Amino acid sequence: MQVSGGDLQRLRQLNSLSSLRALRESADPLTLTELAARTRLSRNSVIDVITDLHERGWIGEVEPTPGGMGRPAKRYRFRADAGHVLGIDIGVHKVLAAITDLAGRTVSSGRVAVDGRTTRAERLEAMWRAVDAALAASGLNASDLWGVAVGSIGVVNREGLITRVNDLPDWPGVDLIGHLGQRLSCPITVENDSKLAALAEQRLGVAAGVHDLVYLHAGRRPGAALILNGRLHHGCSGATGEVGLMEMTGWRTMAAHLEGSTAARGVPAEDAAGLVFTAARAGDPDALAAVSTYAHHLALGTAAMVLTLDPELVVLGGGFSRSADVLLPALHRALEPHCLRVPEIRPSALGEECVALGAACLALEHVDEHFFSPDGSISRPAAPQRLA
Repeated sequence: MQVSGGDLQRLRQLNSLSSLRALRESADPLTLTELAARTRLSRNSVIDVITDLHERGWIGEVEPTPGGMGRPAKRYRFRADAGHVLGIDIGVHKVLAAITDLAGRTVSSGRVAVDGRTTRAERLEAMWRAVDAALAASGLNASDLWGVAVGSIGVVNREGLITRVNDLPDWPGVDLIGHLGQRLSCPITVENDSKLAALAEQRLGVAAGVHDLVYLHAGRRPGAALILNGRLHHGCSGATGEVGLMEMTGWRTMAAHLEGSTAARGVPAEDAAGLVFTAARAGDPDALAAVSTYAHHLALGTAAMVLTLDPELVVLGGGFSRSADVLLPALHRALEPHCLRVPEIRPSALGEECVALGAACLALEHVDEHFFSPDGSISRPAAPQRLA
């Protein structure tokens, strides 16, 4: 049987992808023998692939461990620093940009404070200042980025447009893909901030390895998201997790129960919750009642998602997760009357970078789909064209 030149080229490409995937997924550098065993390729084929990938800059040779007997075998690792992605979090009170390598490790970040009075134009300018700060800290240029994903407050449809934001009247309709595309030539994706926080937890946080989970953003502006079968769930229009829009849950007004507590009397609304949780921790009856009422409303929307999904885990994120020692027991008690089984609830440990990290994870997913799929190629991804 005669093999065409095109078939040989495709075979070499598949061998390269198989080897690159094995090196990327390995926690330790691999020798030629180990790589051949994992890919089921002949040693000669592995040598050809390693030579090509090393010349292209995708892999690096690791220095041998000192003290061994005889000539040590060469070991190779995936070069996570061969490319970088950018994750952006655009919220009411901050814009945060984080650059990671291809392994998801944060390289640099930039943060700019904003508030509810910041106009759309000012918020977009703050985004660029955060991006520029992250690029400057990393020593990279915008042209070095392989992918960008943005997490935005509000409902985001499948085309990446913000369709509804209760707290920022001029933000709906903003075309972030088009705006970022004026300066960035890489693929750009826009997603809801809670969904990206859920993705960060499932990839990097307390839900690592969990296949089905509910993510709760507990704060003055609550939100939620779902992970199904290890993948972020968007739904038909991108509006999954928006249970807080139902008036019966009380999500849109439940923070007022904390802000109205006597433990928070005379302080700004943004500082009230912390004082109430502190007072509840000390046993203050009024503060405990306020936390219980907040948990009751939070549980209504949470129970709807738990009964629908039956998840392995619920992750409590957002600003109020810092007081999880007070809020989690109250939430668990409030869920018990509504759920056949109350799943384990864990507080987030990723802090305020959660959304930006989730955005970087989403950008990396798109890079992975390009490079590590059967139809992939060992080249930099091109920016997609927006559909008319």
